[in-house]
Amino acid sequence: MLDVSIIVVNWNGRDLLARCLQCVESTIKQATYEVIVVDNASTDGSQDMVKREFPQVKLIENTSNVGFARANNQAMAMAQGRYVLLLNSDAFVKEGTVDTMVAFMDTHPEAGMAGCKLLYEDGRLQPSCSSFPTLATEFFMATRLDKLFPKSPLFGRYLMTYWNFDSLREVDSIMGAFMMVRASAIEQVGMMDERYFMYSEEADWCFQFKKAGWKIYFVPNTEAVHLWWGSGRKLRVEMHIQMYRSKVLFFRKNYGWLASMILKFLFGLNCLLRLGPGAAYYLRADREKYQANWQLLKAIPTF
Repeated sequence: MLDVSIIVVNWNGRDLLARCLQCVESTIKQATYEVIVVDNASTDGSQDMVKREFPQVKLIENTSNVGFARANNQAMAMAQGRYVLLLNSDAFVKEGTVDTMVAFMDTHPEAGMAGCKLLYEDGRLQPSCSSFPTLATEFFMATRLDKLFPKSPLFGRYLMTYWNFDSLREVDSIMGAFMMVRASAIEQVGMMDERYFMYSEEADWCFQFKKAGWKIYFVPNTEAVHLWWGSGRKLRVEMHIQMYRSKVLFFRKNYGWLASMILKFLFGLNCLLRLGPGAAYYLRADREKYQANWQLLKAIPTF
């Protein structure tokens, strides 16, 4: 059996995908692996690039954009590895990253998932794990208390901004940009919930893993570069709305209907604060985000 099946979902990210696959090929020295690319109906020549430059990669060509969760599930259904690595097309592994993570999972049989340290391309730390969202953490974000007091274990709890991401630690949730998952745990817990088109699917999956008794770890001694928004920048407003829609689904599924209704109220409060008191800043510095908040406010009742 192979050590790891590396799954990359792509949508119109040809150049990023090529870089991602090149990094995989050049940095794995010990683990045995396969690469499965799921293309969500790209129109930028991504499929031809994979066939031409990476003929050893298994390519699934969808005729429509089926979303992140369903695309990963398609690949997991055919994966042959003891572990599955979900890797964003805008994430680039470094020398030894995959080998180190496979070794970690081998020596931690209680781990259902693990994530490595992620960096922005300029070398800055990128927070890559979080606690599960709650109504309290959403209130802190809506009122900007998380930004005012980022080092507070209370107000900075969701994104764990009080922590330096410098030690091995059990966490609630890791980012789907780099997510090493035990195949036998997937058999027990199940695959991703395909009701999530994009966003919150990894948090929900982590939630189900934790409920089933599996541990999830952040591993700081190996790294990957993640561009963040690199594969989703083309549809920023739509992605902004989808992110909030998915979080409402997470709350409704895991915390109940009432919690999801309160969450929608908090989202509305968040928008009003940015469209009212925050308007001067956003109109000057980020008009696109200002428009995104208007669109989000109108969309909230449909979530």
